[in-house]
Amino acid sequence: MDFQALVMQHKDSLIEDLTGLLKVESVKGDPSENAPVGEGPKAALDYMMELGERDGFATKEVDGLAGHIEIGSGEELFGILGHVDVVPPGSGWNHPPFDPLITDETITARGVQDDKGPTMAAYYALKILKEQGFDFKVKTRLIIGTDEESDWECTKAYFDSEEMPDAGFAPDASFPLIYGEKGITSFNIVQKHTHLDEVEPNIELKVLISGERYNMVPEEAEAKLKVIQNMTEVIQSFEDFLRSNKVKGDYEVDNGFLIIRTEGQSAHGSTPEAGVNAGFILIEFLSTLELDDNARNFVQFAQNYIIDHYDGSRFDMAHKHEEMGEVSVNTGMINYTEVDGASFGVNLRYPEGLDFQGKIEAFKEKISDEGFMIEDVTDEPPHFVDPADPLVRVLLDSYRNHVDDPSEPFTVGGGTYARTLERGVAFGAMFKDTKDTMHQKNETMKIEELLKATAIYLEAVYRICVEGEISEDKLL
Repeated sequence: MDFQALVMQHKDSLIEDLTGLLKVESVKGDPSENAPVGEGPKAALDYMMELGERDGFATKEVDGLAGHIEIGSGEELFGILGHVDVVPPGSGWNHPPFDPLITDETITARGVQDDKGPTMAAYYALKILKEQGFDFKVKTRLIIGTDEESDWECTKAYFDSEEMPDAGFAPDASFPLIYGEKGITSFNIVQKHTHLDEVEPNIELKVLISGERYNMVPEEAEAKLKVIQNMTEVIQSFEDFLRSNKVKGDYEVDNGFLIIRTEGQSAHGSTPEAGVNAGFILIEFLSTLELDDNARNFVQFAQNYIIDHYDGSRFDMAHKHEEMGEVSVNTGMINYTEVDGASFGVNLRYPEGLDFQGKIEAFKEKISDEGFMIEDVTDEPPHFVDPADPLVRVLLDSYRNHVDDPSEPFTVGGGTYARTLERGVAFGAMFKDTKDTMHQKNETMKIEELLKATAIYLEAVYRICVEGEISEDKLL
């Protein structure tokens, strides 16, 4: 079967359907009765369900949070898990992020790489096979979530009522294949004000805000200062700081308060070292000022435990696994108010072998004397599938039939829906030479890569679900 030719016959409709999905502003929002994670994600889910119904698939929506598009029958279930929610677009785009910019070569819009483009590619693999009239030996579901970028309420709700696939993949990462994912935890380090200044400070930190998500490196930060004396000197100091550190920022004076801003570079929380944390830059400047005691305590704590901390060592959680790599730490949110104190929103990813629960308890005790505590801990343990599993073999072979790439499967620090399955892996849709623009401004996917990923998924689903290559009787 010429998988690539079949995909090319559907090129225009694939791009048209993807464009419609990209236009949905599916950032998590305020909950409502029928939209638990906001109207945008729910609208994107509805859009996919409507496509499934249009094309004659069986569909089911679960609690306004997730749904599936199904074909085939049988005792075994194969799952493809994608998501249609997106992270906030941020600033600095060359065009509106939810108004897709389509050229002969690329599509640019928030979510095109993560994960609307790959999800639509997987959908078209099912659609094409259905149109060709094949009988599926394995019941197959494209499972669609709406809260992957935040709390995974979608998969929790879905699998509370629906059966767990026997095997599957998530089209939400990179080729050739990812068989292991680090454990992912998020928690807040919270400061409670414990004392008042004996002497009125020259500068009071009123508010600091940086970041919107645990799993994003914040690209903007802002602080509001009350400067009692020498406002001009503080402004000059800030300008000198920006210039000497070769970073971007600006300021304004508003009703007697000094507002200062810094700019960084966003990146995915699994690779914080690839970005520039704007909150870190701002706190480094604040450390040069004569601040009030509570703000100084906040800044000092940040310097001791947070600023430029990526490997877990300052939490006494540094650890390395031969296959899964090292601990990574992203401080995706930093907030401070003079009334409530500070909070650091931490996203920590760890390989097999780290006793996270033991380490977090020890860290809690260590920082308690400094006026800080740890709250809201969530923990997803590491995920690992044997690379010798027939699932890995068939998917890898399907990839290599379309791409001249001898690369071996690998493990990552990112987290995908694959970890919800005991026998689940991440499979595409970024290629070896793809520029990763996930969670960044001007997120872009090459049309050539979209089509190639669709052909790979088409072959993989054909072999697994139509031919039944990894079904139980084939494994005996």
